[in-house]
Amino acid sequence: MIDLHYWPTPNGHKITIFLEETGLDYTIHPVNIGKGEQFAPDFLAIAPNNRMPAIVDRAPTDGGAPISVFESGAILLYLAHKTGRFGGATPRAHVDVLQWLMWQMGGLGPMAGQNHHFGRYAPEKIPYAIDRYVKETNRLYGVLDRRLEGREFVIGDEYTVADMAAFPWILPEAQGQDMADFPHLSRWHAAIKARPAVERAYARGREIQPQPAEMTDEQRRVLFGQSSTPAR
Repeated sequence: MIDLHYWPTPNGHKITIFLEETGLDYTIHPVNIGKGEQFAPDFLAIAPNNRMPAIVDRAPTDGGAPISVFESGAILLYLAHKTGRFGGATPRAHVDVLQWLMWQMGGLGPMAGQNHHFGRYAPEKIPYAIDRYVKETNRLYGVLDRRLEGREFVIGDEYTVADMAAFPWILPEAQGQDMADFPHLSRWHAAIKARPAVERAYARGREIQPQPAEMTDEQRRVLFGQSSTPAR
């Protein structure tokens, strides 16, 4: 039913978590971003931003032609609408889901991504950049920690796509963070990690990429050297 164009990254994990939680039928089509497969014409037809994940729903609810969706947040909202699950059970809850999903898409994901880049992947270690993004990641962890005080999940008692979106981006060891500083976030993170659907989602990722290899110069060129004329 769902074709998932995927690589096991935080944004990719968001979608497999949702699909495993709902039991929707899906087939993974690996997109090896280190080899530049995100620039293949067939993939660009459904994901014009050269980024995975993307989906093609071959059985949309209106019974019409297949629907393609790119951008992980848009995919989560589309699937929540399709299934009637995890999008917020009431109008007020839905507003909360939208706010926190946009927070992840506009804040936690991009800032943690820059943290990863300058701390792990950049060929030159720039202290100012590393410090900048480690501190911003710390600030964002604090925002989520305060939000989770007295709440089981991001919007309250209801598990939603807001949780699914944020969870894969909490990588404290890789991001220079100490989870002991964030007790509510730590409790939430452990609970999400232990969900059977989350365990299955990450297992699917290990099937695709059993052991991430050290990044080569060619992979850096493909991933980080792009302009409006993609490197191939």
